[in-house]
Amino acid sequence: MATVRARHWLRGGDAVLAAGAVMVAVQLVWKFELVRRTYFRQDDFMFIARGLESQLSWDYLMRIDFGHLMPGAFAIHWMMGRLGVYNDVLAHGLTIGLQAAAGLALLRLLRLLFGPRPAILVPLGFFLLTPMTIPGLSWWAVVAETLPFQIALPMALCSHVLFTRTGRMRHAVAAAGWTAFGMVFFVKAPFIPVLAFVLTVGWLGGRRLWRAWLLYLGVLVPYAVVFFRQLFTSVQLTNDTFHAELPAAGVAVKAAWTLLTGSLVPTSLGGPWRWQSIGEDYALAATPPVLGWASVAVAAVAVTVSVMWRRRAWLAWLTLLGYFLLADVAPIMLGRVETLGPDLSGFELRYVSSTAVVVALAIGLAFIPVQGEEQPWRRPSTRLRWAWAPVAAAFAAGSVWSVAAYADRPLGANVRSYVRTAEAALARVPAGSVVLDTHVPPKVAFAAFFYDYARHSRVLGPTAPHGISWTSRLAGPVADPLIFDRQGRLSPVRIDGITIPAGAACTPVGRDEVRFRLPTALGYGEHTVQISYLNGAETTLNVRLGLAQTAVPAGENLGRTFAPITGAGAELAIRAIGPASCVGEIRIGAPVPAEDAAPVPPQPVR
Repeated sequence: MATVRARHWLRGGDAVLAAGAVMVAVQLVWKFELVRRTYFRQDDFMFIARGLESQLSWDYLMRIDFGHLMPGAFAIHWMMGRLGVYNDVLAHGLTIGLQAAAGLALLRLLRLLFGPRPAILVPLGFFLLTPMTIPGLSWWAVVAETLPFQIALPMALCSHVLFTRTGRMRHAVAAAGWTAFGMVFFVKAPFIPVLAFVLTVGWLGGRRLWRAWLLYLGVLVPYAVVFFRQLFTSVQLTNDTFHAELPAAGVAVKAAWTLLTGSLVPTSLGGPWRWQSIGEDYALAATPPVLGWASVAVAAVAVTVSVMWRRRAWLAWLTLLGYFLLADVAPIMLGRVETLGPDLSGFELRYVSSTAVVVALAIGLAFIPVQGEEQPWRRPSTRLRWAWAPVAAAFAAGSVWSVAAYADRPLGANVRSYVRTAEAALARVPAGSVVLDTHVPPKVAFAAFFYDYARHSRVLGPTAPHGISWTSRLAGPVADPLIFDRQGRLSPVRIDGITIPAGAACTPVGRDEVRFRLPTALGYGEHTVQISYLNGAETTLNVRLGLAQTAVPAGENLGRTFAPITGAGAELAIRAIGPASCVGEIRIGAPVPAEDAAPVPPQPVR
């Protein structure tokens, strides 16, 4: 009896389903070792800071960020900011949960489309192992966009397949719902009905399904209206709206070719095998040219063999190519290629990470008969029964190698240390402390890209447990200002540059200018002047450097005042507006952390 039940279990496909579920679980353990070492980076800080300063409103959710309409991701960032600000444990948990759902959704689609045959474990294994998705898993902003889409795409296609087989409208409604869910997160989701159409025409009989197509159109049209309206009205960080700028033909072709042969094809075969670091926590594909051409050759052989043996395999590969050109290449042509260049954009795997689901589907359609398909083979399929095994073994070995090579870097360790050290520093200094609002280090967020969202007040201000007085520049008699050092600690400010030492006594300054010759002429730029004084009463000091001048208050008794000034010259002139002053040491330069003072905390948080 037990033997009969076991045979029935195997014939029923339960073993295949169980094997697929185990594969999904194993890859989660494998990838968690990478994910747990990551931390928030670059855009993540801007998105969370923007969520913290915004209401959960239409304007907040529907703002297009450089071509991306992602209200669902913005909602997650809004929630994340209120659940611990930089709660990486929550982010890691969501990442693994979404990855699990994406794997199970694809398993369901493959089982539904091809039946419970062991062959479906091959495209599933591709999706679970491919390094194509790895850089995206290490970047929270990419996770929040792409993983919900990787769930929505197979789930929508599952519902569409069920509708074509049963004619029940509830399945078409479910397909439309999953498509809308994908649209909430990712701009590539409108291509889901296109894939459903090709799947129907090529493999599901091409029967008349006008009710479903009208329903899908009812989802696509409102989305398109909202998308293009927001695209041309959303104000970017540059304080400008979107302008479509197509690159030159040569640049466009090179970028598309590089993305295909340097990113998509090699990672579909276990590459890129080598990475080019971008900072400490991210990397681009750096496929060796020889391996890149070898990948193209292997892919060409695989496509040729499938077309010779499998009916309509050509349509599977043509669908993949069309999706790649329309969903992956076209969006980056509208501004990003000109900004990043064809090489940088061509080796950026996050542009193709979500395509892994489509590649897995194309592999299945090119080599496995669809359930109920008549005459699927041009030649006897028995000749190809085990031809896939050495290719799969090489792919698995290459994938493990590539992922291990990607993980061989600090990932989020140094950024996490900086942020947590800064959080500890803000918690330890007294409430109301004056902190110079400088930009965070480039490893945290590039000021050239994120402007004021790369300032400490935006990135770290929300983590302070009490009020901090942020100032963008030192002006006037600021008491004990602090500044962040390169490790995230707070130190007293020191003006680094030229020093005019005090004499035996301070220098009286009245309404007439007193000129101080500088040891070295200053070039044009923004300078901070620190003036020590001894005053009998509050006054105002007028400070001039060349043709530039500014006026700052100076308090009573012994103290110091700061004067920000943008100019150039070989001497500094000071005069008093009001009661006379007596000036001591003068420093001119840039504010930096004082090396001879004890920072807070004494050691960075590791």
